[in-house]
Amino acid sequence: MLEKLIAAGEGPTIEFKSTVDSALKIAKTLSAFANTKGGTLLVGVSDSGKISGIQSELQEMQKIEQAASFYCEPVVELSYQVFEAAGRQVLAVYINESEQKPHIVRNGGEKTVYVRAKDKSVPAGQEMTKVLQNGSSTPVNNVSASRNIKTLLTFLQKHESVTIKKYAKMINVSEGRAASILKELVWQGILLIHDKQTPVTYSLK
Repeated sequence: MLEKLIAAGEGPTIEFKSTVDSALKIAKTLSAFANTKGGTLLVGVSDSGKISGIQSELQEMQKIEQAASFYCEPVVELSYQVFEAAGRQVLAVYINESEQKPHIVRNGGEKTVYVRAKDKSVPAGQEMTKVLQNGSSTPVNNVSASRNIKTLLTFLQKHESVTIKKYAKMINVSEGRAASILKELVWQGILLIHDKQTPVTYSLK
């Protein structure tokens, strides 16, 4: 199982860490997994996928528990598994998609919501936070037959993100219509909106 996880590489549901050097930093990853589709954190694996191993299972778990309970609000639920490989230990931390979204990361007086986008944990803007609070409204199957949406999904499988202007040109509609389609897909849980930047972009969840 460990080999399969490593072979899959880092992505929306997998992240590698050689060690947990900061509870605050790892809180961003844990909360992002919980706010999106869940995921697995492998501690003792380098970014390149090489097994480096951990020195102390207990020390790593203590920092992770601090991240999940002290920095995350509400607390992120975790489960653990230890793998032995090449005489070294790798700690797997499993995070399910939460039913208590959004999980907020507290850093002093600052509170930030994170989501997964590709292999990164990124801050969610106001629109994405609203989606997490309210949940998805429409089953994915209801929109999957649309030609315009199929065009979008095909594009996003090859590219990291799309802007409203780019999508409008792709399907030959007004930017207002393109924006409506993209926002609807965010509410349906298909896309993530990155509205803390200009221009606003959308990516696959």
